[in-house]
Amino acid sequence: MKTFKRRTFLQRTGACILGFPYLVNASALGRDGAVAPSDRIVIGSIGIGSMGTGDMRSLLGHRDVHIRAVCDVWEQNRIRAKEIVDEHYGDKGCAAYIDFRELIARKDIDAVQISTPDHWHVLIALEAARHGKDIFMQKAMGLSLTEDKVLRSEVNRYGVVFQHGTQQRSDQRFRFACELVRNGRIGRLERILISSSSWGAGWPLQPVMPVPKELNYDLWLGPAPAAPYTYDRCRSGKHGQGQGIWYRISDYSTGEIGTNWGIHHLDIAQWANGSDDSGPVAVEGSAIFPEDGLANNVLFFNIKHTYANGVVLTHIDHFTCRKNTYFAGRMPVKDGRGILFEGTEGWVFVERGIIDAHPKSLLQSIIGPDEIHLSDSTDHFRNWLDCIKSREKTVCPVEVALRSDTLVHQALISLRLGRKLSWDPVKEEFVNDEQANRLMTRALRSPWHL
Repeated sequence: MKTFKRRTFLQRTGACILGFPYLVNASALGRDGAVAPSDRIVIGSIGIGSMGTGDMRSLLGHRDVHIRAVCDVWEQNRIRAKEIVDEHYGDKGCAAYIDFRELIARKDIDAVQISTPDHWHVLIALEAARHGKDIFMQKAMGLSLTEDKVLRSEVNRYGVVFQHGTQQRSDQRFRFACELVRNGRIGRLERILISSSSWGAGWPLQPVMPVPKELNYDLWLGPAPAAPYTYDRCRSGKHGQGQGIWYRISDYSTGEIGTNWGIHHLDIAQWANGSDDSGPVAVEGSAIFPEDGLANNVLFFNIKHTYANGVVLTHIDHFTCRKNTYFAGRMPVKDGRGILFEGTEGWVFVERGIIDAHPKSLLQSIIGPDEIHLSDSTDHFRNWLDCIKSREKTVCPVEVALRSDTLVHQALISLRLGRKLSWDPVKEEFVNDEQANRLMTRALRSPWHL
């Protein structure tokens, strides 16, 4: 509605504008191949470290996007991002903020890109949704299922367009692999094997340091528990060093199972199994955690999810994959990462840049007009932008994101309790297990709340 109002205003004042042709250049009117202001999507970029800067640059590559504001708690990130945006547009019009709430409150902002550490994802997205801003949010979704559910409710309540950063749904290879499975090319699907990354080691404790003047550390921590500052805890793109180890710490992320690589492949498994509106009914597994140090998220893991249709999804880290004869013998890549779909009549393997199958003839299959065709997105940001204009669902809307993220939280709660758990996909809760259901919620540091 906001975009329509702006466009209507420009259309109604068009006669006045045309009355002064020498005061308005062609690009401002959308001529000469430029995009008219009424068709531009005004975006604010929040969280502009290494990942966030990459996302921002991708958005700058779309001619119907105008980034007018950036936000980060690190001063050097704000300065660098503003310079990138200003250089792109040839002006000094990009504003820089420390507090995301100030950016979101701007009435000229249509949408936000959220690329912060994970413990901030849901709270920032909630603020955006309640202000009617469309949302691109990097994976993973939230640090608890309660956070995820509240965000789903608010996104739908305010009618904003949401895209989750599981961009493999916009990759032709992953889509084709899922279409082969969904259309029975490998027979009846029996097993899904996922091998995702692991860093394979903990991280030593770091000395307490003075908080640098260029960082608002209290705002970096936000809803996470108070903790002494140390550079390794929260560095983000400083001096080109990339992200710190926050994603290995449970106060800020769900680790390799969710934050890093796992959620990408779990999301594709859900897609291929036709489970975007459902999920597994049971979960169990084993894992090794760091014994001491700054990092405490899982190192090595072997997790089994079971679906009501009998499909068993096994998710392991790539170190475990290399050591396991069954898994290693079925993953047609040396590093052991990827997704393998095994059916009664064949298999399909997919990883970034790779797709393989048995029999090989499956790779030449044509999906017929009367068969299942999945969302045809080839650019994750473009899909989001197009849906902002059409108000249609993205390739990975909030409902799908929550269902994929559920597998992460199922696994972490099962590993924490050390036992098998049953899950009700309709009620979205553990079956007759009060202890497990209590772990679906995390406390937030005051004054932050959902």
